[in-house]
Amino acid sequence: MTSPDDTTQPVPLADMTAAHASVTLLERLADKLGGRASVTAVYGEPVTSEGVTVIPVAAVGFGFGGGAGREVGTAKTGEGGGGGGGAGARPLGFIQIKDGTATYKPIRDPWVDVIIPLTALLAGTALPRLARRLAKRRIH
Repeated sequence: MTSPDDTTQPVPLADMTAAHASVTLLERLADKLGGRASVTAVYGEPVTSEGVTVIPVAAVGFGFGGGAGREVGTAKTGEGGGGGGGAGARPLGFIQIKDGTATYKPIRDPWVDVIIPLTALLAGTALPRLARRLAKRRIH
């Protein structure tokens, strides 16, 4: 944003070219990635078999970045550029539609189903023993 009393000098052509190239690159990345960011990226195509419809559900993330350059110092040297982007998806579960009822079924990591109960069991047996030992040390 500029004000009426702005006395800054115009941007040199070399700087404007690098900045313009970076802006163009960012716009192209945003268009490419943004065009894929839709409901179909999160909810897959429904599959129907024997009266049951299944709709896959995923977590989808997009990101992009860019850079610019300019001349450095009085030697009028310098360069610029840069950019990158990416996307990732991870399955979360599915929606099952059967007999007019929709139910979300998460896809769970089998290790979570084993580790959490095992940790709770170990903590339940070890904590009382630890508490008794600490109590005995305080008495002595």
